[in-house]
Amino acid sequence: MSKRSFIYVTEMNSPIGALTIASTDYGVCLIEFGPVKETCSAIRTWTKKHFMNAEIKEDAAKLQPVVSELEEYFAGTRMTFDVKLDLVGTKFQCLVWEKVKLIPYGETKSYKQIALEIGAPKAVRAIGGSNNQNPVPILIPCHRVIGSNGSMVGYGGGLDKKEHLLRLEGAIERIS
Repeated sequence: MSKRSFIYVTEMNSPIGALTIASTDYGVCLIEFGPVKETCSAIRTWTKKHFMNAEIKEDAAKLQPVVSELEEYFAGTRMTFDVKLDLVGTKFQCLVWEKVKLIPYGETKSYKQIALEIGAPKAVRAIGGSNNQNPVPILIPCHRVIGSNGSMVGYGGGLDKKEHLLRLEGAIERIS
């Protein structure tokens, strides 16, 4: 467990609904689907698990850079993100998230392709589990990971959100 003094949170509206964004002094650490009021309990639980004794503070100004980048993404003018991340996960999860982060805007990869890329061809389920634990969806584009047969499978925010993000990026026609 790492120690952090504060977890800063803010809420933004997006085409897929309200997003609650959380950051440490080191970088964005969590994005939850839903408004702060609805996600506060999940954020507290996550914070206790990963950041002993961190205090949660609302701070829209501190999180403005990531909000701006997300607004540009949803407007279709940003394809990559520059904000720093403060990821907490197992070594395997971090390896998977790094591979997922490399999937280009508008493209998709299957869980099996990612498993092959990390040299663990039989770890398809573990890839799915790591993808499901991605703390910063959209910034690490887990929505770009699909089934081997091209089907849209699993997304923490719901398949409707995954479909919206892939449609925004122009990838949906290729996988329908």
